[in-house]
Amino acid sequence: MDELFEKAPIPKVYMQLALPVVLGMVAAMVYNLADTFFVAQTGNADLVAGIALGSPLFTFMLAIGDIFGLGGSAVISRVLGKHDYAESAQISSFCFYIAIGLSLILTVLLLVFETPILHLLGATKATQPYLADFYRILVLGSTFIIVSLVPGNIIRTEGLAKLSMIATLSGTVLTIILDPIFLFVCHWGASGVAFANVLGYVVNTSLLVIFMRRAKTLSLAPKVAHVSGTTFRDIIGVGIPASLTNLAQTFGMMVLNSYLAAYGAQAVAAMGIVQKIYSIVMMVMIGFAFGAQPLIGYNFGAKNWPRLKAILRYDMKIEAGYAFICALILIIFAPQLIKLFMAQKAIVAMGTLMLRAMLFTTPLVGLILVFTTVFQSVGASMSALVMALSRQAVIFAIAIVVLAQLFGMNGIIWAQAVADGLTFVIGWLLYRKVRQQEV
Repeated sequence: MDELFEKAPIPKVYMQLALPVVLGMVAAMVYNLADTFFVAQTGNADLVAGIALGSPLFTFMLAIGDIFGLGGSAVISRVLGKHDYAESAQISSFCFYIAIGLSLILTVLLLVFETPILHLLGATKATQPYLADFYRILVLGSTFIIVSLVPGNIIRTEGLAKLSMIATLSGTVLTIILDPIFLFVCHWGASGVAFANVLGYVVNTSLLVIFMRRAKTLSLAPKVAHVSGTTFRDIIGVGIPASLTNLAQTFGMMVLNSYLAAYGAQAVAAMGIVQKIYSIVMMVMIGFAFGAQPLIGYNFGAKNWPRLKAILRYDMKIEAGYAFICALILIIFAPQLIKLFMAQKAIVAMGTLMLRAMLFTTPLVGLILVFTTVFQSVGASMSALVMALSRQAVIFAIAIVVLAQLFGMNGIIWAQAVADGLTFVIGWLLYRKVRQQEV
């Protein structure tokens, strides 16, 4: 492991760590598209709506898992850079068991307060039965969903990114196979969709636990599951901002859709299509960012400043370069891509403008992701928190409100690009400050 992180050529180790994460992200995206397709084939609009309304619950569970998955992996990366293997074993075990305990508490709370939460999610008389079925099964399986984020992220700190990918792909493939069986053969409806998801995560988490045994510096032994107060604060200092990124994205989409709704269902539908296309670009960018995080954290912990600076330069080139090339291609072929989903002229016209506006600042988003992973890796918790709440939450919401008043629908469409630009400026200033202090 030390040879890989400390001496291997940067392009080689970067790709060795990042590409499995990218493939895992792409697999998740493929599942989301397949799941949407299978559910839509039922022709039951209330079923489709009920499952869609339940998606924030799934996002919430992933966000909880990220607290100790991303938070723990960031701290472990720094500890491994210092060659403190006893502490890395303690942190990995602690994060695993505290995630289990927290998930069990959440399971009880989510079941007890089911009715008010269903209304909060937007349940109507027609959709509540489907949403409730989806909700209950997902909640009962929440431990596997939440806990999977911990070993899935932590084993990458030791360079075992391929094993993390294998577990993710296995669970995803199983879910894709079970979805149509539970829907069209067993006729289990929303419960079947949720059950397929849970079983996928059972396989994912089980494989990750098995793979953890191959790790040399990590552990799941209960007897070492303890950390100091300082280490705990470091974990949640990184983990909470990381988890808020997921929640902020959900909040931003809610604000965006509510403002677009005033311009009709076609505007909302066009943005929905655009988000699906844009997610392809974003998933890969996020994969590269998360893949590089252990490498950044390790070399920061080792205080290997020349190598760390070279890693960051390479990371920025990959993120911005990939984003620029993809954005250019998608901008050119935007109308054709929208038509693949819906051929209505109004939707194609709106979707083309929306997609091009969103892609305009994609290279900046790549650099924003680099800044964010640096803040997580070096323990700059306040900077990480600012980034988590900026692009998809505070700045985005303000941009929508202000630009909608000034420019109507065009203002709403360009709000994301404005938010990206402002977030990049904030991120660059914070990044310069961190580099002056730490690197």
